[in-house]
Amino acid sequence: MKEPKVSEVKKYLSALEKMKKKYVTCERLSRVVGVYPEIIGDTLSYFEPTLMMDPDFNLMELIPAMKKYIIDKEDNKNAPKAPAIKKKEVEQYDSIADFIYQKMTIAGGLLDRNAKLSDADLRILKKLIKDEQEKRKK
Repeated sequence: MKEPKVSEVKKYLSALEKMKKKYVTCERLSRVVGVYPEIIGDTLSYFEPTLMMDPDFNLMELIPAMKKYIIDKEDNKNAPKAPAIKKKEVEQYDSIADFIYQKMTIAGGLLDRNAKLSDADLRILKKLIKDEQEKRKK
């Protein structure tokens, strides 16, 4: 079962909260929202799987689950994204070996086993590996 869109859930939630009824079915909600009851039932069956089998299910019972779903999705939306790796940063290194030599060695060329790579360094290395693989395929 696929997850419903947050915008659809918000639309149904606001319509449910505005209604002054204690018992709201998909049919009654469809008249307010202007969407077929089958589509409403299919969307909201994410919260209650038996909704499609019971046409008299009270949708007011789903309000807490719908609110929680919206809050969770909006929290995930605001998660920080990793900055993009620019072409200039990748072009600083001739190859994977050059990257390792510059980032992971101590003066004199000895490999530093305790060297830690940042997330940006790992993304640059990933891009270098991808480029190397593309060269080898040709």
